[in-house]
Amino acid sequence: MTKALLVVDVQNDFCPGGALAVPGGDAIVPVINQMMAHYETVILTQDWHPQGHSSFASSHSDKSPFDTTTMPYGAQVLWPDHCVQGTNGAAFHADLRTDADLIIRKGFRPQIDSYSAFFENDQSTPTGLFGYLKERNIKDLTLVGLATDFCVAFSALDAARLGFSVQVELDACRAIDMEGSLKAALEKMQNAGITLGQL
Repeated sequence: MTKALLVVDVQNDFCPGGALAVPGGDAIVPVINQMMAHYETVILTQDWHPQGHSSFASSHSDKSPFDTTTMPYGAQVLWPDHCVQGTNGAAFHADLRTDADLIIRKGFRPQIDSYSAFFENDQSTPTGLFGYLKERNIKDLTLVGLATDFCVAFSALDAARLGFSVQVELDACRAIDMEGSLKAALEKMQNAGITLGQL
């Protein structure tokens, strides 16, 4: 019971046809479903934004999607409206197994975005995942999902910083790769002692 699979944001808006589609995002679903059978604990994260979220470009009159702005907590990429609470875009991919032990919803606070499964982007507001894992004595985490260079990487880096043994299975992830973001994320994860695996 010391190992868990953390499945990050496998939602319709991050899959082909979605508002913030990750290339090949749906291709990882059968791989993740197979992996779930090998873990006693499976946790899903779900991006869950209210309408008009501050990370949406549409909330800033002078900005376009993928511009950056400065928030009180630092730099923030502005995204197309995505994963709005209760919409089909926020739903998990229809083929993803969702019989998980826990679903962590993130990004629901209007004024702060949340990439990591552990903290909002201020790096201090917790999601509650750390306490859950600690209570269950889980020490080893394997991460999969979308997108490698944002929510997966931020979650993995926080997990390593919190003392977990962390592996990211790259075959069960896909990246946005915006202006070299994938290469930078992979280097950060390697430097943090995270194992980057290929199935």
